[in-house]
Amino acid sequence: MSQQILQVDQAMLETTLDRMVRRSVEETLNAMLDAEADEITGAARYERSGDRKAYRAGHYKRDLTVKAGKMSLKVPKLKGAVFESAVIERYRRREESVEEALIDMYLAGVSTRQVDDVSQLLWGDRMPSQTLSDKLKRIYADIDAWRERPLVQEYAYVFMDGVWHKRC
Repeated sequence: MSQQILQVDQAMLETTLDRMVRRSVEETLNAMLDAEADEITGAARYERSGDRKAYRAGHYKRDLTVKAGKMSLKVPKLKGAVFESAVIERYRRREESVEEALIDMYLAGVSTRQVDDVSQLLWGDRMPSQTLSDKLKRIYADIDAWRERPLVQEYAYVFMDGVWHKRC
């Protein structure tokens, strides 16, 4: 009886799965953007309708960095209406969870340069140090506001101090 041993190349499998997930998410997001454009215009693409509110004028490409990697979205352009999407904020280049992860790395003590290198490795996209600095200023402002908030009631606390000696 011959036994066949199945060997799986883990790196190739993960790369293939990442590519499939990225492609699937990209197609879904593009379909959602098209559906929003259909709703705003009052007609589907290439549809002739008297109730049309606006016309399509092509699309432009927008790169978006998400957990699955870097994606290329086709954002519709419209004549006669402004395309405002609920799927992706205007001018957004990164998903919020990606930005939060980068900020968490920095707050944990990772240098700005290392944060930039890690973002390049994980998502294939660099976060400019100025963008990171701007986001951190907002976060530090929130932290300072929390620290300096007025305390309206009394809080009980226990303060303990001690020395611990290790014995062999």
